Amino acid sequence: MPEQPYEPQGAIAGTGMGGAMDLGASEAVTLEKTPGGPEGTGPAGRPRSLWSDAWRDLRRNPVFIISALVILFLVFISLWPSAIASGSPLKCDLAKAQDGSGPGAPFGYDGQGCNVYTRTVYGARTSVTVGVLATLGVALFGSVLGGLAGYFGGTWDAVLSRITDIFFAIPVVLGGLVLLSVVTSNTVWPVIGFMVLLGWPQISRIARGSVITAKQNDYVQAARALGASDSRILLRHITPNAVAPVIVVATIALGTYIALEATLSYLGVGLKPPSVSWGIDISAASPYIRNAPHALLWPSGALAVTVLAFIMLGDAVRDALDPKLR
Repeated sequence: MPEQPYEPQGAIAGTGMGGAMDLGASEAVTLEKTPGGPEGTGPAGRPRSLWSDAWRDLRRNPVFIISALVILFLVFISLWPSAIASGSPLKCDLAKAQDGSGPGAPFGYDGQGCNVYTRTVYGARTSVTVGVLATLGVALFGSVLGGLAGYFGGTWDAVLSRITDIFFAIPVVLGGLVLLSVVTSNTVWPVIGFMVLLGWPQISRIARGSVITAKQNDYVQAARALGASDSRILLRHITPNAVAPVIVVATIALGTYIALEATLSYLGVGLKPPSVSWGIDISAASPYIRNAPHALLWPSGALAVTVLAFIMLGDAVRDALDPKLR
């Protein structure tokens, strides 16, 4: 039988039940050319997941692309600061104190004669390290406690909720002034530990609410009816479907922790010299703002750009993972 020519204006598609269905030109071309099948399916007709849809939306979002590039640059200079800044951030020359830009010092010198450019570049390492480690600690600790409370409920949930309320009542900056004022270590670990101590309640509440919502779904009830253990239900069924809100809040909180570290260092209870931190540089440059404003503006600008990049990234991830916006 000779092959019939394709006519877009009167295309016929089989229904799979012995009948046929008339299609317009646009629908026929779509069915013919779409490699992934009908809407809602991926390659080879497989259903698309929330994560694949989110990644597709993120790649098309200019806010995500710009913020991700800024963050990748910050990570690069945090790992290899000497790639773009020569010399030591601790090397200072009082003869050059408060001088403007010059050869090898495009940002000028601070009140101690230190190279502002070099210290700004090396300060990114401290900020990124504190932000990432504090966020990981808060996310893991808060997610485990909140997830278990939301899944098992009862007395465990009631006790954890009251403990969470107590920690929420502690002012963060005031708590840092009290707790870190007795610490003599110059490392980042006391600051990270303080952030985890006061930061986990927010993630815990988010995780608790997500788990409570997820455990009411039919697939969880079916797994429980088939005899699945609590650990299997939590790890295989609930966690993948409840982790999205935690990722969004943790991404936005990362920028907040970077700003908190700078605030505590500015107040003198966070990192202390000879550590290199944007907060320390801002604090040291404040008395000379009239004579050497460049020493204050460059670390302040770097801090503002870093915090803004992580907040923008968190907003883009939130929009991509929110099914209500689809």
